[in-house]
Amino acid sequence: MSPDKHNTPPEEARDSQTDLQLVRKVRHGDRPAFDLLVIKYQSRVASIISRYVYDPQEVMDLTQETFVKAFKAIERFRGDSAFYTWLYRIAVNTAKNFLEARGRRPQGSADVYEAENYEDGSRLRDGASPERMLQRDQLRQALGRAIDELPEDLRSAFLLREYDGLSYEDIARILECPIGTVRSRIFRARDAVDRHLGPLLNDSPA
Repeated sequence: MSPDKHNTPPEEARDSQTDLQLVRKVRHGDRPAFDLLVIKYQSRVASIISRYVYDPQEVMDLTQETFVKAFKAIERFRGDSAFYTWLYRIAVNTAKNFLEARGRRPQGSADVYEAENYEDGSRLRDGASPERMLQRDQLRQALGRAIDELPEDLRSAFLLREYDGLSYEDIARILECPIGTVRSRIFRARDAVDRHLGPLLNDSPA
C-alpha cells in the first residue's frame, strides 16, 4: 500500500518542507531560491521528458520550458501535494503538448527504461555467460517493444510507477486522474508487459 501523509518517511517529509520553504522565498522575490529548485530537479525533469521525446536538444529545451512555466505559475502552487509532484505534472503536460503540436506520438522507451528496472529482470542478472548476456539483451529489447506498444495513458502510469517509483497518489496528481484509474492503468500495463516477456522469462536458463 502506498504511504499516506501520516506515515511518510521523515527524510521525505523534511525534503518536502525544504521545497515549501524555497517556494515561499520565490514568492517573495528570491530568484536564487528557484535556482536551487532547478538544480535539485532538473535531471529528474529531463528524465521524464526523455520518455516522450528522444532528441537531446528538444529534451533540454522542454526541460527549460517546464521550469519557466513553473516559475510563472508558482503563485498557483497550493502546497496540497509535494512540489516535485506539481512540477512533474507540468513536465508531462509540456512534453505531451510539444508532441501534439507537431502531430507526433510519444516515442519509444527502450533506451530510457532498462530491463534491470523491471522486477522480472532480476531473474537474468546472475551470471555473465554468453547465453545469459544474449537472454538479457533479448529481454531488454522485448521490454522496450512492450512499453512502446502500450497506449500512452498506460505507458505514462507504468513508467512513473516502475521507473520513478512514485506513489499511486502522486501519479494520480501528475496525470490528473482518479487514483482508481491509476491503479487500473498500471495493472493493465503490467499485464500487457508480462504477456510480452513471458516466453523469454520462461525460456531463461535455470
